[in-house]
Formats: sequence, structure tokens, C-alpha cells
Amino acid sequence: MARVTVQDAVEKIGNRFDLVLVAARRARQLQIENKSPLIPEENDKETVVALREIEDGLVNKQILDTADFQARQDEEAEVRSALHESILLDNTPSYE
Repeated sequence: MARVTVQDAVEKIGNRFDLVLVAARRARQLQIENKSPLIPEENDKETVVALREIEDGLVNKQILDTADFQARQDEEAEVRSALHESILLDNTPSYE
């Protein structure tokens, strides 16, 4: 198992402060949201997997923003669909 060097990841992101934010965000996705890792896990913790993904250029702020935006769009579409269906059901005449 190769070591993760922060310097390699910093070069991909731009600075260490943004690296911390991006790595933490991706680690949360892996741990809490149960997102699938983009690399083999090799029994690594989520933070290490996140840093490896950043090093490999698979994850950056723009990629995470795009994925989050798409997830929000999908969620909003589901809510609109459910609301529309609910309204249709409420407006259906009952013959009781």
C-alpha cells in the first residue's frame, strides 16, 4: 500500500485549505452517504480513500459540486412528481 502524501493532493487541488474541504466532503460522501469509492479501497479509511481519489484526479471541487447539483435536481424532480401525483389524487372526484 503506497503512502498518501498531502503534497501530491495539494498540487491537484491548489492549496491545502481547499484540499481539507474537498477531502472532508468526499470522505463524508463515502461514509455517511454510502457513495461508492472510485478506486479500490484496500481496507483504507474514508479519508485516505478521498485523498487517493484526489491524487488520481478523480475528485475535485467542481466534480463534487456537479454531483451535488445533480443529486439536488433529482431530489427536487421526485418531490415535484410526488406533489403533482398528490394533487391529482386530491382532485379526483369520489363517488361515495
